Amino acid sequence: MSPLVLGLVIFVLTYVLMITLPKYRAHVAITSAVLFVVFGLLPINKVVGAIDFNVLMMIAGTMGIVALFIESKMPALLADIIIDKMPDVKWVVIALSLFAGIISAFVDNVATVLMVAPVAVTISKKLRISPVKPVIAISIASNLQGAATLVGDTTSILLGGYADMDFLDFFFYHGKPGLFWIVQISMIVATVVLYYVFRKDNQKVHLDKFTQVYDYFPTFLLIITILGLIFASFIPNKHPLTNGIICMVLLLVGILVQSFKYSIKTTIIIVLRELDLFTLLLLAGLFVVIGGISEVGVIEEIAKLFVNMGGSSTFVMYTIITFASVILSAFIDNIPYVATMLPVVTGIAAQMGVDPTVLYFGLLSGATLGGNLTPIGASANITSIGILRKEGYEVSPATFMKISVPYTLAAVLSGYVLIWFLFG
Repeated sequence: MSPLVLGLVIFVLTYVLMITLPKYRAHVAITSAVLFVVFGLLPINKVVGAIDFNVLMMIAGTMGIVALFIESKMPALLADIIIDKMPDVKWVVIALSLFAGIISAFVDNVATVLMVAPVAVTISKKLRISPVKPVIAISIASNLQGAATLVGDTTSILLGGYADMDFLDFFFYHGKPGLFWIVQISMIVATVVLYYVFRKDNQKVHLDKFTQVYDYFPTFLLIITILGLIFASFIPNKHPLTNGIICMVLLLVGILVQSFKYSIKTTIIIVLRELDLFTLLLLAGLFVVIGGISEVGVIEEIAKLFVNMGGSSTFVMYTIITFASVILSAFIDNIPYVATMLPVVTGIAAQMGVDPTVLYFGLLSGATLGGNLTPIGASANITSIGILRKEGYEVSPATFMKISVPYTLAAVLSGYVLIWFLFG
């Protein structure tokens, strides 16, 4: 069996097993990575180079800082302030979804759901209404905004690392409005749809008391992290691990400062509780797998297949990549999908002789938003369903999709048009 065929077989089996055994995705990815090395498909001296440590350090650092931010209860206080200004349930849900979106532009989607969804549950209990629709709205809004900034979602970090994009590139790229503004317009369009869905929920709402916050340091730490990434974007010829080092150093500062409040052991437990080692191991394994399939030529062959489907038209290729990503991400985790497709998209652009930017953005927007279509399409959705289950509410796919499908289609179509208009 040729190296290309063997690499393709291992790669396909890897994806099949990750889809059928979602609880063991990290185990599958690591095992697959080992097989690529054992069979000599990826020389052992190239393994370390295949792993993007900057991305892994950025993810780990921001996860830890977010853990301290959640523990401070600041997100809950901000949500309380917003709720207190709203007249009825309809506007509370819309405000919470927008608030979750704003947080999710800078904080992991799952962490955002864990912060904001309990507030929606509390309000629902006070009003004696079902929390199902409000929690779903929070979940899908947080997924949408994950593509807005470099630190908004793992998929954005992957794109930033792969395409050498810095924090400010998500705001303005090559002199044009970047993904941040495209996502905001998509959010507005999708929120109009959300308003229509909740138009009959006119029950009045009142907040009895505000969450008390006694520790403002984690909030300052999160702000400093964001500012640090912005500052780093101006450094010419910076070290490839710069962003990762910034996030990890600030996390260590946070742990040391907070240890005076909780003790070092308790602080580390707080951080480790939110640190998603599963995702970090999954990505590390996938980086090696992707390095292996690139080494034996699988990436190039997949790129040729896409080029044959799209012909010589950049628009057709952009359309295929965007909507294929939407459909696939509705059923499989978008992190391994984006990690795998980034080099494929680069190969497609090279074979077509075009700038890959519009294809990169189509991939990211499609994969990020496609996860919103179904309850299993994104980790934030699974988390929100779990929160509702603990409250005694079983959410069927049909119930979820009554809200998610129109919301997602509105966001995808508006983003699709805007990306092509600006970068096509």
